Amino acid sequence: MMEQEILKCLEALKTGRTILYPTDTIWGIGCDALNPKAVEKVYFLKKRMEDKSLIILLDDPSKLPLYVGNVPLIAWDLIKQVDSPLTIIYPNARNLPENVTGEDNSIAIRIVHDIFCRSLVRAFGRPVISTSANISGEPAPLIFKNISPEIKNGVGYVVNLFQDEFHDVKPSRIIKFNEKGEFRVIRK
Repeated sequence: MMEQEILKCLEALKTGRTILYPTDTIWGIGCDALNPKAVEKVYFLKKRMEDKSLIILLDDPSKLPLYVGNVPLIAWDLIKQVDSPLTIIYPNARNLPENVTGEDNSIAIRIVHDIFCRSLVRAFGRPVISTSANISGEPAPLIFKNISPEIKNGVGYVVNLFQDEFHDVKPSRIIKFNEKGEFRVIRK
């Protein structure tokens, strides 16, 4: 079942469509992070201003240098030691469309450990956008049944797994690094 869902997601991602999928935190809207037109669809669906950057998911920390100019040493340690979802905002994004990065050319990246997400991102071979499955400004739904019909009907594909399950999940912790390698906690 999971393999079939991953194949359906891959088909959607490769053709520039959006997906509604369970992540390592909450249900998310995703697309190919390297496809600016697909990213535009995410902003449009969420009614979100494009000056708010998005999170990308990677399956392995070794891929960070592909998308970040300089990964601070402490970031490597944090990634290894943290056992809960952690999003790190890095300066000096690279090899990413402008509509994915922040106005300051930063990029938010989470290395996923959840088996579905990690398998999906690994099979896709490219970063996948992850943003909460809600209209901008509305509360992020913690369970599938609370996702608005506008979101469910607006994506290209809805993953048919874990929809009836309730996980005690919440959005990831967020840490932001500056150019000097210093960081501050954005969300605990």
